[in-house]
Amino acid sequence: MPVPVPRQRAIPAVEGGQARAASKVGAMADTASAPGAPAAQTPPSATRDTGALAGSAPLTLLVIEDDPAGSLSVPELLDSAGKPIRVRTARNLTEAGRLLTDDVQCILLDLALPAPGRAVEGDDELATLKRVLRLAPRHAVLALTASGDAERGAEAVRVGAQDYLFRDELDGRLLSRAIRYAVERKRSDTTERQLAEGRVRAQENRRLERGLLPTPLLEGSSLRFAARYRPGRSRALLGGDFYDTVRTPDGTVHAMIGDVCGHGPDEAALGVELRIAWRALTLAGLCGDELLGTLQQVLEHERDSDEIFATLCTVDIAPDGRRAGLCLAGHPTPLIARSGHVAELLPYESGGPALGLLPNARWPRRQVELGGAWSLMLYTDGLIEGRIGAGKERLGQERMVDMVRRQLAQGLRGEELLRAAVNEVRDLNGGELTDDVAVLLLDRGP
Repeated sequence: MPVPVPRQRAIPAVEGGQARAASKVGAMADTASAPGAPAAQTPPSATRDTGALAGSAPLTLLVIEDDPAGSLSVPELLDSAGKPIRVRTARNLTEAGRLLTDDVQCILLDLALPAPGRAVEGDDELATLKRVLRLAPRHAVLALTASGDAERGAEAVRVGAQDYLFRDELDGRLLSRAIRYAVERKRSDTTERQLAEGRVRAQENRRLERGLLPTPLLEGSSLRFAARYRPGRSRALLGGDFYDTVRTPDGTVHAMIGDVCGHGPDEAALGVELRIAWRALTLAGLCGDELLGTLQQVLEHERDSDEIFATLCTVDIAPDGRRAGLCLAGHPTPLIARSGHVAELLPYESGGPALGLLPNARWPRRQVELGGAWSLMLYTDGLIEGRIGAGKERLGQERMVDMVRRQLAQGLRGEELLRAAVNEVRDLNGGELTDDVAVLLLDRGP
């Protein structure tokens, strides 16, 4: 359902001067109450660009009024280029809905038109206007009221009309100007609304970013931390990738990286929930299979669909920094670069399934030796699933390992290493990656 447009203070359409005698539009009016009537003949020149107000299409006005005597006369109307404004007439809201096609930019509504179901609406004298605003939320609306009933006209503007006019002052020049003003004002309101929505989305993105990509809690640890995140090309919003790192009171450093399937705000919000739950459970002393089992319960309760799952990699590094426990839940294996050895993937053959796929699943914890000086890189699959050139071939883990080996040999470390790795993967892909990429790096010096 379209979001209501913020209302602006109306610019009076009638700004003094004696109104000229109103004249009938004649062949320019498409009168819906006359079945079989010939279609309006629009001069070819009326299809020219009417300026910034209506792009390449001529302005079209829909008049909604049901005066059986036909006393409402719409004068001949001209746009800013002096070309005729097309006019259609509807006698009720049902006909208005049928005539409200995409080429209509403005509606002139007689406030005297009774609203269908008025008994249900009560004594609301603007019920018809409110129905029209719901029917045509993207159109400019001019309210037509009795001469001297400025209070009702002002109330119509407050409710959502762009301006109001007096019924007996339908001067062609002033009405044409009022239509152009109303269309431009509606366009300005729409732009303002979109900018406001953009600011709200930016604020939401920042909140999600703080939730997905937090500041690590490593006070008292000698390990160095670096991380990098790059959203996929089709989204400004962060996706479902998330990570975290904390040090518990016993000196153990716990690191985690995960990926919720999908890329929308719901997946991002679920990633935030899982990250926060992981941090809380880790600080409470859980790890390994017990922690992942609890996280699966959280995911099952919070996801919108049974098809939603999340991959996860957790590492708990002993206080002396020489050993670590590793658990994988359907996630790529971390890469380790030890002093005096080439970079390689940690050996892991018995990982468990992604969270949310199998009930009562298990995630065995494997002990790995890290050595004295090392760098440990955790990453999401966006880093290895980018394509190589225009073909269908993916980068894959083996090529990713070769790339990191070469970059380490060039002396790259920390943030510089991660930046180079993500940029090279993007370049190999021939542009921005489809999937989000998150990479986390922990270093222990000699």
